[in-house]
Amino acid sequence: MSGALLSDYPSPSQFTSAAELSRHLETAGIDIPFDADVATGTSSPLSQSVSIRDFEIGNRWAILPLEGSDSDVDGNPTDRSLGRWAAFGRSGAKLVWGESAAVRNDGRSSPGQLLIAPSTADGLRRLREAAITAHQEEFGGADDFRLGLQLTHSGRLSHPAPSGEHAPVTVRHHPYLDVTLGPPADQPLLSDDELYELIDDYVKAAEILASAGFDFVDLKACHGYLGHELLGAFERPGDFGGSFENRTRFLRTIVERVRASSPELKLGLRLSSFDAVIHGPGDDGVGRPLTLEPARFWFGTDESGHLIDLSEPIRLLTAMRDMGVDLICVTGSSSINSWHLQRPALKSKPGEYGTPEDPLVGVARHISVTSRLRDSVPGITTVGSGYSYLKQWVPNVAQAAVRAGMTDLVGIARMQLAHPRFISDVMQGNSFDTKAIEEAF
Repeated sequence: MSGALLSDYPSPSQFTSAAELSRHLETAGIDIPFDADVATGTSSPLSQSVSIRDFEIGNRWAILPLEGSDSDVDGNPTDRSLGRWAAFGRSGAKLVWGESAAVRNDGRSSPGQLLIAPSTADGLRRLREAAITAHQEEFGGADDFRLGLQLTHSGRLSHPAPSGEHAPVTVRHHPYLDVTLGPPADQPLLSDDELYELIDDYVKAAEILASAGFDFVDLKACHGYLGHELLGAFERPGDFGGSFENRTRFLRTIVERVRASSPELKLGLRLSSFDAVIHGPGDDGVGRPLTLEPARFWFGTDESGHLIDLSEPIRLLTAMRDMGVDLICVTGSSSINSWHLQRPALKSKPGEYGTPEDPLVGVARHISVTSRLRDSVPGITTVGSGYSYLKQWVPNVAQAAVRAGMTDLVGIARMQLAHPRFISDVMQGNSFDTKAIEEAF
């Protein structure tokens, strides 16, 4: 495709009343919780705090990872990075699920991605302090304001060089991704010994963030990055592939070791809890599943890759909970597999396929999966995603989902970029600029 495709499905911004949107959902058979009226002040379900052992989060809003790609060449935050985090502090959210930061240089997704290393420790501390200072100035205190960073290696999505040159590494070969993203099929996979060395880097990174004062770290296992690819490495031999125990060994070992070395840190997991076969454009540009690969490659699906199967995600989250992981941010799929499942949207990026479904179906899928995981793994605190597509109707759905016990917190990412004070305005009952929100999407 030469340019982005815009689907014919109605945008949420086209609905001028709650009743009109509710009628559309009912007519289309899309099951999304919805409250016609949004409460404000201390009585709002979204204003209630969440307690996790000795850890309190002051309300039910979270800022989801927004990788700014604005660090310097050495991985230190720049003034622009500090400004973004200050905006997070002023947003009104009480949980900042901070952006992904590489645990070593060869795993950076871009030359502007944050790096966690002794040389960047002071910069990362300033990043945290920028958000806390802004939050204190705006709201008078920050005792219930929590911040974390994602620990990651970008795997086949790595672009660490200052030139931005693609330098993919991976833990598994794939007949489609090797061709489209690399590395070449004859490039060796990371060995088991190299993965154990990478685990060491994760543990050291967590220690640096603990010293810098962060409240939690997220062990990123989503959206096609290395931690996610290992979960679907059914065909890989050795310690990190094949059986469920082996495919989850990487995450479980990191959790065990971080719990021992940095017991003051809370642990989170952002998980692509379902996946799908590769999609691509059909003759009309609309997405369709490509020819099935001969082997199984997907986590959170049945063997065909077409249907969600949460049995392994539930098994993983149960193990994570029992090992001391307290927070789970639920997401799905990957932009390199099937973007419409990861980020419900009307408009595709240039070169992508057009969405094959009403994006509201994608929103409903995210909410439903989060609810099913929460019910199946009691005791773990969930942060839901996929809400930003709802635009000005985010508060109505967020409140309904929290009130119904379908998620503990609601996270936004694109919405925060479009309207940095969106959460604060919702909580205070202020009007917000719907035109700015619409233009940002």
